[in-house]
Amino acid sequence: MAVLGIDHIQLAIPHGGEYEAREFFVDILGMTEVPKPAHLAISGGCWFTAGSAHIHCGVEQDFLPAQRAHPALLVDDLPSLVTRLEENGIPFTPGKPLDGYKRGDVADPFGNRIELMQKVELVSESAEEAEQTER
Repeated sequence: MAVLGIDHIQLAIPHGGEYEAREFFVDILGMTEVPKPAHLAISGGCWFTAGSAHIHCGVEQDFLPAQRAHPALLVDDLPSLVTRLEENGIPFTPGKPLDGYKRGDVADPFGNRIELMQKVELVSESAEEAEQTER
């Protein structure tokens, strides 16, 4: 018996927030909306996917945004995504350094924290020194 991975992340949204969720996850982040099964769609919400990431936005009656708990989405071009976010009035807060990643946070339209991460090659100090010596 073993955990194999994460199937999806559930984010809470307020009643009637599906349109704003679609604008953010599809139009801004470039995800694809996938239909919810009919027996689940009656409760509202919407589902999105991109690569191996699956986000389910579910309607919560007494909605409060998750400001600490969060999904971390891997992206392939963080600087370009940050530009798109800022062009759409969505602030990006750079994250603290983490070896192997460029990263930072945004909030979805409801205030839920979303971390965005791009893998980067680690450059050893000796490689950096060699590169500077060559210059």
